[in-house]
Amino acid sequence: MTYAHAFHRLPAVFGAVALLAVAGCASPTLGPTASADLMPTTGNTTTGNVQFVQLGGMVRVSGTIKGLKPNAEHGFHIHEKGDCSSGDGMSAGGHFNPTGAKHGHAGDPGVHAGDLPSLHADATGTATFSAELRGISVGAGVTDVVGRGLIVHAMPDDYVTQPTGNSGGRLACAVIVRR
Repeated sequence: MTYAHAFHRLPAVFGAVALLAVAGCASPTLGPTASADLMPTTGNTTTGNVQFVQLGGMVRVSGTIKGLKPNAEHGFHIHEKGDCSSGDGMSAGGHFNPTGAKHGHAGDPGVHAGDLPSLHADATGTATFSAELRGISVGAGVTDVVGRGLIVHAMPDDYVTQPTGNSGGRLACAVIVRR
């Protein structure tokens, strides 16, 4: 093979190397998905949409929630019952806790499956978030969030008070449904 002939093959070689490099950096395979459309409880205006996407052994939880107290932190949890029929959101029951774990910071080992990161509202009362969490699943197992309630609370989670975090009243409720 001549030098000139080998030189013309370089683009094909570099293209194959680039393709392998991109394939090696691919994100985990997307698994089942679910979503929740938050509706305000009586006397409140909080609404939003939250997506749950299974990514291998983690679940990406992301969304946008509006109608929160501006520049404030709000507790945010998955609750045991997919029932938002009461005006105050209490029909959703307590925190989703299928393994009998303690309440604490989402993502820490040994905490409730229902523990989610707190919401941080901006100056307009909107919180946009995305977190990848272990300890929950979409569509399978004891930690499956499908059919559970999703609650936005009025106050910050103190991460200490058991079993709820002392997050106050329920501003919005949704049922998590498989998509």
